[in-house]
Amino acid sequence: MPSYTVTVATGSQWFAGTDDYVYLTLEGTAGCSERHLLDKPFYNDFERGAVDSYDVTVEEDLGEIQLIKIEKRKYWYQDDWYLKYMTVKTPVGDYLEFPCYRWITDEKEIVLRDGRAKLPRDDKTQILKQHRRKELETRQKTYRWKEWHPGFPLSIDAHSHSDLPRDIQFDNEKGVDFILNYSKAMENLYVNRFMHMFQSSWSDFADFERIFVRISNTISEYVMQHWKEDFMFGYQFLNGCNPVLIRRCTEIPKKLPVTMDMVECSLERNLTLEEEVKQGNIFIVDYELLDGVDANKTDPCTIQYLAAPICLLYKNLENKIVPIAIQLGQEPGPDNPIFLPSDATYDWLLAKIWVRSSDFHIHQTVTHLLRTHLVSEVFSIAMFRQLPAVHPLFKLLVPHMRFTIAINTKAREQLICECGLFDKANATGGGGHVQMVQKAMKDLTYSSLCFPEEIKAKGMDSKEDVPYYYYRDDGIKVWEAIKSFAEDVIQIYYESDEVVCEDVELQAFVKDIYVYGMRGVKASGFPKMIRTREKLAEYLTVIIFTTSAQHAAVNFGQYDWCSWIPNAPPTMRHPPPTEKGTVTIEQIVESLPDRGRSCWHLGAVWALSQFQDNELFLGMYPDEHFVEKPVKEAMAKFRKNLDEIVNAIAERNKNKKLPYYYLSPDRIPNSVAV
Repeated sequence: MPSYTVTVATGSQWFAGTDDYVYLTLEGTAGCSERHLLDKPFYNDFERGAVDSYDVTVEEDLGEIQLIKIEKRKYWYQDDWYLKYMTVKTPVGDYLEFPCYRWITDEKEIVLRDGRAKLPRDDKTQILKQHRRKELETRQKTYRWKEWHPGFPLSIDAHSHSDLPRDIQFDNEKGVDFILNYSKAMENLYVNRFMHMFQSSWSDFADFERIFVRISNTISEYVMQHWKEDFMFGYQFLNGCNPVLIRRCTEIPKKLPVTMDMVECSLERNLTLEEEVKQGNIFIVDYELLDGVDANKTDPCTIQYLAAPICLLYKNLENKIVPIAIQLGQEPGPDNPIFLPSDATYDWLLAKIWVRSSDFHIHQTVTHLLRTHLVSEVFSIAMFRQLPAVHPLFKLLVPHMRFTIAINTKAREQLICECGLFDKANATGGGGHVQMVQKAMKDLTYSSLCFPEEIKAKGMDSKEDVPYYYYRDDGIKVWEAIKSFAEDVIQIYYESDEVVCEDVELQAFVKDIYVYGMRGVKASGFPKMIRTREKLAEYLTVIIFTTSAQHAAVNFGQYDWCSWIPNAPPTMRHPPPTEKGTVTIEQIVESLPDRGRSCWHLGAVWALSQFQDNELFLGMYPDEHFVEKPVKEAMAKFRKNLDEIVNAIAERNKNKKLPYYYLSPDRIPNSVAV
């Protein structure tokens, strides 16, 4: 009688093994096997990290194995099991791989197809078409869209992390508990002794160093030492944790009535301001989005303030970007002066602090939350709803969706919810952050997520004109590596543009993102359909780059750039100055966050800047969803390209006081998971 050898690999996570009854059924083109008992209680099979083998004898040859059915029946208590993969050796010696990488919970069963990726057009038999359809029907009932706030991209329909499907939950929920992590961070940083001191101001700038104990991070220390200097202020627009706002100024806006007399002493080329603009030496950052946003009112004992500044910058003869004018409100007028480097020291310093505070708010809520976290969740939900596990694009994208829905759900549960941790220290807490996302949706366009296109649209693409923009330089390299990888995978499975058009699952995926993620807004520029392989490569690059590189660039530098509180105040306790010549050091310190809020802020930026345990970085694919040799060769090529980028960045960073490494592929996690 024919005999099949079945190998079963159990995950290595904690509690991945099971003591339940496990049954196997093989289904082939010529018949179906009987239900075989593989494991029962106390047999010590399916232990965590184990690989077990079994011989399954059948009465007649089953033909080509198409499906494997795994059933788990409870013995005593709920005992979830993480199945990595199964292999089957047929009677004629062929090996078939059946990737799973899923949890089998309760008394559930799952049906697996072999690991060869297939488009819908490739399935010829009714049994495979039916399996594909059933998987998507089940997923669409499990992964449901829900509106968290009006105008937001839709998110997952789940109130808490425990409501999520087991497959997308964190392995250890405690590891991503924001309250626990922030408290641990403050304890590790030795700042918890100040936590009760809400409303208690620091004495002076040096006093902030009391929460800088035991911190030996080179960049954060450098920031602490140089934060008052104009070059450091300007440098952060290029290579800080929010390097996405600066743009070349092609015309001084009417709402910023800067005159030549005001800035003449800052210009170094013996040109007029208008001539400097024409030569491309003037840059601008406008925080208009903050205009009209409500400041945090959750603490009646502390009035908090926001501003919507406009900052004009200049490229000097050393090619450094430095500020030359700051207006703290959008409406020009006598009570909204334009602050200048030639003003009194504390006037100019406070103006820069207000810009840094505004930059922090835009960074946290728009650059970070909306444009990486919420957008990546849209990609993730649409993938689970519209792409079955056998689809090559599911196999390509699933590593880049790891834990994204889980971290966002946890954030809605603890961090950015009403009365959440975000409200404790941030001036945009208490609802301001919601208003900001709603306003920022109009600028969330497809082209703005295409990295090279967005850099060019801001006039920041020339390396000769702006030579020290490492975010741009490294980002372009990573973008091109990802795009090349996407093109290689597409060439394997899509032989023509016609095949792209005919892929109904791909088109449903694209439509889900447009309709639910972008709320069907035509102005977003998100495609409703993809018709060519070239456009598909770009679309996949947008997804992978956003979920990996873009998030890394704006997330993991938070401690470096925001831990020195005066450089990134999360709130201000006095309104912006309305006249010059009155600012004192005491007024600045009183404006900055109190001791309690400073500590919450420090704990937050520390916790958010840490990698996950067992982090998987860009190009690392330990779960072998793909089994075909051409794809594995494409992955090897991708890793080689990424290694070259790592080496180039490491060489450039040698001996730099301010190394830029956020877009080094060995520091870019595959997905948004923190």
